Amino acid sequence: MGLRITVLIGIFALLYGALGLRMYDLQLRQGESLSAQAASIHELAGILTPKRGSIYFTDKDDGRIPAGINKDYPSIYAVPKEVIDPERTARILADIVGKSEGELIKILSKEDDPYEPLVKKATEEQAALLKKYDLAGIYVGDEPARFYPLGRTSSQLIGFTSIINDAFGVGLGRYGVESRYNDGLAGKPGKTKGDRLIKPKNGEDVYLTIDRNIQVQAESILSRLINQYGAVGGTVIVMEPKTGKVLAMLSKPDFDPNSYGQYEINTFLNPSVQSVYEPGSIFKVITMSAGIDSGKITPDTTFVDPGSLTLNGKTIRNWDLKAYGKVTMTNVIEKSINTGAAFAERTTGHNIFHDYLVKFGFKESTEIDLPGEIVGSLRPLEEDVRDINYATASYGQGVSLTPIRLITAVAAIANGGVLMRPYTNAESQPKVVRRVISEETSRKVIGMMVSAVDKAQIARIPGYNVAGKTGTGFVPNFSTGGYTDEVINTYIGFAPAYDPQFIILIRLDKPAGGPLAGLTVVPAFRELAEFIINYYSIPPDNIAQ
Repeated sequence: MGLRITVLIGIFALLYGALGLRMYDLQLRQGESLSAQAASIHELAGILTPKRGSIYFTDKDDGRIPAGINKDYPSIYAVPKEVIDPERTARILADIVGKSEGELIKILSKEDDPYEPLVKKATEEQAALLKKYDLAGIYVGDEPARFYPLGRTSSQLIGFTSIINDAFGVGLGRYGVESRYNDGLAGKPGKTKGDRLIKPKNGEDVYLTIDRNIQVQAESILSRLINQYGAVGGTVIVMEPKTGKVLAMLSKPDFDPNSYGQYEINTFLNPSVQSVYEPGSIFKVITMSAGIDSGKITPDTTFVDPGSLTLNGKTIRNWDLKAYGKVTMTNVIEKSINTGAAFAERTTGHNIFHDYLVKFGFKESTEIDLPGEIVGSLRPLEEDVRDINYATASYGQGVSLTPIRLITAVAAIANGGVLMRPYTNAESQPKVVRRVISEETSRKVIGMMVSAVDKAQIARIPGYNVAGKTGTGFVPNFSTGGYTDEVINTYIGFAPAYDPQFIILIRLDKPAGGPLAGLTVVPAFRELAEFIINYYSIPPDNIAQ
């Protein structure tokens, strides 16, 4: 602490000439008091601190909506040499500034200390209380700090800045965009060189692809969905399948970045990129893509469904415990038949199936421009190559992935067979990772997904071809092995099906009673899809419907 004060006083002395007129005015008004010195050091910190860049959302008209900006907050600091009674002052301050009496006594008893920051981002209530007590040596000034106008909206995506407790602290980006682009946002502090002042370099603004209107609508729908079904949380991602541009990304439970200290650390993680789960039957469209693209099956390939299948001593059954008899692969998608997906995988072949999973990216990150992305796992298929593991993988059980990886993979089916890198920075350009399936295969699988929507009716939107697939994944029991009765419902859909302008993933975590995805996430998808269609004025592609 003593070294820091010495440096600050030294810098102050060097800058005396540059700040002469200001200091002369301060001294005329305040004399030779230590409070003038403290005020000068406080002011100097402001002079040398760069302005952090802002974060903006966009909208369909390329408007800029502030999501992370700077705002002047009261700051509380002390001049220990002016404090008359450190014990009494500490006792009063403790509840106001959120520090222990012992810690405050230690700070306020430093006789040679002209400046001590106590609270960098104080509330108006804290400032008012201090003015009421009028404590000698305790001062309230103004200081810029981070402010998030949208509050909880997109909190995990944006992150926050932590307060660095020193005179020239500019805050450090934590989590989300604040962390990913911290170097550019933070700028560079000013400094002295000889008797010259080198001005700070202000931070650069970051413009995101997130559309505020879609984001807010998705948040409203997800909140209602969670409340309606007593779920523990959920996730929504909206993306352009042709480019990888992310239009919305949010999860719940969330937090208010303006008061992040009130929340548990795990709330700060972004489940879209930092959590893995077993997706369930959505994976059947990946299985069909592999089989059709390899030439092993077609949408019209048939098999006879007995309702169950026993492999390696274990039996798998259809979700509804039915036996459907002779069915096509399109019927397998329409009715979400587990045994049919297992048939498709066996017909394709384990090695070919695994190779396609790798091509779809399930062993690598998406390289989205957000921090902390984790990679899912195909380990059950690689460490234990029994038929049963490949059978369950065919309908999304035993393999794990992130929501961003799942929607990116299905987007490759939607856009004609090309895997794209997802991105959130509006200054980024679309990037093709690789082709995973042919355009012909893409169109055939899309047709199967459209048929599934048309048969189920729930996700249908009049005038539009909609492609989609549900997934119900059971939550593993990590204590005893196997699975619990808890489920995670997911729906991925896109429209217009054969020229998709958007793709939506909605995930609902552990709804009470384990209701089917068709009752929960599918209606939510339809509501959000209709909003986007109207918002973008997307023309109908199926007038005859």
